[in-house]
Amino acid sequence: MTLTSNPMAEPYKIKMVEPVKITTREFREKAAKEAGHNTFLLRSEDVYIDLLTDSGTNAMSESQWAGMMLGDEAYAGSKNYYFLEKVMHDCFGYKHLVPTHQGRGAENLVSNALIKPGQYVPGNMYFTTTRAHQELAGGNFVDVIIDDAHDPYNTNPFKGDVDLKKYEDLIKRVGAEQIAYITIGVTVNLAGGQPVSMANLKAVYELSQKHKIPVILDATRAIENAYFIKVREKGYENKSVREILREMCSYSDGATCSGKKDFHTNIGGFAACNDDAMAEHMRSMCVVYEGLQTYGGMTGRDMEAMARGILEASEDHVMAHRVAQAEYLGNKLIAAGIPIVLPIGGHGVFIDARAFYSHIPQEQYPAQKLANDIYVHSGVRTMERGNVSAGRCKETGKEFFPKLETVRVTIPRRVYTQSHFDVVADAIIDLYKQRDKAKGLKMVFEPKYLRFFQARFEML
Repeated sequence: MTLTSNPMAEPYKIKMVEPVKITTREFREKAAKEAGHNTFLLRSEDVYIDLLTDSGTNAMSESQWAGMMLGDEAYAGSKNYYFLEKVMHDCFGYKHLVPTHQGRGAENLVSNALIKPGQYVPGNMYFTTTRAHQELAGGNFVDVIIDDAHDPYNTNPFKGDVDLKKYEDLIKRVGAEQIAYITIGVTVNLAGGQPVSMANLKAVYELSQKHKIPVILDATRAIENAYFIKVREKGYENKSVREILREMCSYSDGATCSGKKDFHTNIGGFAACNDDAMAEHMRSMCVVYEGLQTYGGMTGRDMEAMARGILEASEDHVMAHRVAQAEYLGNKLIAAGIPIVLPIGGHGVFIDARAFYSHIPQEQYPAQKLANDIYVHSGVRTMERGNVSAGRCKETGKEFFPKLETVRVTIPRRVYTQSHFDVVADAIIDLYKQRDKAKGLKMVFEPKYLRFFQARFEML
C-alpha cells in the first residue's frame, strides 16, 4: 500500500552534520567476527549508515536544543516535569504521569502494579522488553493478534488489530479475574510496524470494560499509529493527528511510553494512567527503581526536550514525512523483487529473511545472518527480528520459531536523507543477487534474558 505517490522533501533544513566513517569490506569482516556476528555488538564508529533502531537515535530540533538550556535540575519539583505533564495531558489525555528513564522502566512499573503471579497478559504480538517485564512479574503472555499479522504479504491496512475472538476465548478459558490487563502495541513493532484501527481499539476497550480488565497501550509509536488511522481509516481523513491520538488513548486505562521514538529524543519515557491507586503504586515504585516521581531518571533538560518533541511529532506534516521515508525505501526494494513485510510500516522496512535466504533453515538464524551480511557488504547496520529475538519457552527451554523471521531496517527520525536510502536499497538489492552463497550461523553464547542484545554466533 502506497500512501504517497512521490518522495516527500524533508520538512527541515540541516544545521549541523556528523561525519561518518567509510570502511573496507576487509575491515567490516573483521569487525563482524569480533562482534560475534551480532550487529548490536558492533562499535558505532565502525558503522556507515546506522539503521539498527529508531530508539534514541533521532535528531533533535533547534527548539528542543534551545529548550535544554531551560533545564531545571532541582531534585524535586522541576518545572520541566510540570511542562511535560501538561503536554501529556493535552496530547494523550491521561490523568497521571510517572516519568521513567526510558520505556522499559515504564513497563516495569506497570507490570509490578498490575500483575499477580500466575495471571495472564494478552497482547497483540509480544514485544521483547514488554514480555520480559511481564514474565519477570509472574505473568504469562498470550498472543491475541489477528492471524493476518503473521503473514508478511497480507496487505490488511490494520494488521495490528486484536482478534476479539481470541481475546474472548481467553477470558472464557481462564476467567477475567486471571487476566491482569491487555496490552496493545500501537503500532506493532515485530509485525512490521503495523497499526491498530480505531474501530478495533474501541471494540477491545468495550469488551475489556465489560469484564473489568484494564487496557494498557504501548504508546511508544502511538503518534505514528494516529497518522495511519488518518490516512487509512474512513471517517478520520479530516481529523488532525493530535485529535486522533487523544481518541485512541480514550479507549485505554493507561500507557507505557518510550520517549526515544516518536518524541525525537535520545532518552526518557513515562507511564501514564487514569486510576489513582495505580498511579500511587507506580510513583512508589518509581522512587525505588527510577528516581523521584518528578524526574524518574531523567534530567530536567531531557523532560523539556521530550515535551517539545511530543508537540513537534504530533504535527501532521512531520508524521507524513516520517512515513514517506519508510515508503521510499520499501518501494525501491519491492521494485527490485526483495521480499518485505506488507504493508510498509511507519518506523522501518522489514525484510522477510526466510524468503531472502530460503535455503537457510530457521534454526540456523537466517535473519541474524542477513543483518550480519548487510553490514559486511555495505557498512549499513540493521537488526534481527526473528527467532533470536523471540527467545525460548520458559517452561520447556525450546526456541520459539515465529512465522515472521525478519531483518528490521529501521529509520531514525530526521537523521538520513533520500540519498542514504538509495545507498541502503542498492546494497540490499546487490546482496540479494548473491543470496545463494550464504550459509547459516550457530549460537555460541546466549545470555539469560533478551538474548538478541548480547548473543554471539559463529559461521557454519
